[in-house]
Amino acid sequence: KPASVKLLLNGGEKITFPLKNGYFAFQGIPAGTHLIEVSAPGFFFSPLRVDVSARLHGQVRASLVETGRVLSGNLVLEPMRQEQYFEKREPFSVLGLLKSPMGLMVAFMLIAVVVLPKLMDNIDPEEMKKIQEEMRNRPSPSFSNLLQGARS
Repeated sequence: KPASVKLLLNGGEKITFPLKNGYFAFQGIPAGTHLIEVSAPGFFFSPLRVDVSARLHGQVRASLVETGRVLSGNLVLEPMRQEQYFEKREPFSVLGLLKSPMGLMVAFMLIAVVVLPKLMDNIDPEEMKKIQEEMRNRPSPSFSNLLQGARS
């Protein structure tokens, strides 16, 4: 819609709006190189580099900044692409849930709860008693013992 489109010269130094037929004009542009940008909601336009010649009595040469293509005759500006402002939400996926950090933690805990008791059942009973004796004889770690160990 032409009503929502505006054209900016040199980052807003001058602003103009297209007419209903799509034509636009900037008045009183000095000789030199200028940049025309199109602001249109929902569309991306390549900026336009315009060279106004002082020697050739205001002759205009225009080229697209993105592609470097020189435009001759009437300047026809077409959008390069339609803007996507929002990302599409991904559908629910069990594999995606398992790949998440929380899913990995839950999977690890389930494996620990299911597999570790079975591993303990496979240990030789004499070896198990030996390990339990060692754990009973070892003094329980306390916070003060940990601090003293850190100072040493």
